[in-house]
Amino acid sequence: MKLNELYQNPGATHYKKRVGRGIASGKGKTAGRGHKGAKARAGARKLATFQGGQWNILRKFPKFGFVNPFAKRYAEINIADVEKFIASGRIDASREITIETLIEGKVLNRKRDGLKVLGNGELKSKINVVATKWSKSAEEAIVKAGGTIKNVK
Repeated sequence: MKLNELYQNPGATHYKKRVGRGIASGKGKTAGRGHKGAKARAGARKLATFQGGQWNILRKFPKFGFVNPFAKRYAEINIADVEKFIASGRIDASREITIETLIEGKVLNRKRDGLKVLGNGELKSKINVVATKWSKSAEEAIVKAGGTIKNVK
């Protein structure tokens, strides 16, 4: 087979219809856009939500809730996850566990407004935690394992 013998399968390619090239082309004069109106104008694009000029249905629906822009958003971690990451070697149990050490160990990906330790799971390692907030069950589990919790604001 030679390069000059190669060809496309039948129907694989189509010629692009050239519009606005005279009446004889079949797409002359208005170039398939019809007469007048928004769609006949150059550059006329509407939003996907446009409904012909009537009141938009999205604006009829009530809005729900309220997002407080001043709310504190904490990075949360369960003690079961801390135990898992200590076992995998991502966290060093001998160091203080702070939000910075969790970011270094790639346990968390951003700082947020502080660290909150939650008490879901079992803790076997003795750890020293520096956190902004913690649950009572997390504090009990950490103290029971022989560790400490320090508050940082």
